[in-house]
Amino acid sequence: MSQNIVLDKSLDFAGQIVQFSERLRKQKHLEIRSQVLRSGTSIGANIFEAQGAESKADFRHKLKIAYKEAWETKFWIKLCLKSESLPNPENLLDQLESIIKLLGKIISSTRR
Repeated sequence: MSQNIVLDKSLDFAGQIVQFSERLRKQKHLEIRSQVLRSGTSIGANIFEAQGAESKADFRHKLKIAYKEAWETKFWIKLCLKSESLPNPENLLDQLESIIKLLGKIISSTRR
């Protein structure tokens, strides 16, 4: 693991999202699978992309996109938790909450 906690957590989360989306696919919840996979992997992709940002403002902008994708992913995970017909996302919500908190702290610290 690197020393960048948010990079590590987002990559681990994306891997688990891929696994969870396979469970959705196998149960034929293809629309939900598509949404979860897209938004859940986009978080890490945007965090990684921010590492090559052209400026502090560009860095913050890419992290804000990751933050918004995290909130969208939170919706889909909560929907899965509420629905008896969808598979249980287990600890994905806890991991996501941790990423959201980290992103919020990083974004607010780059405003200073």
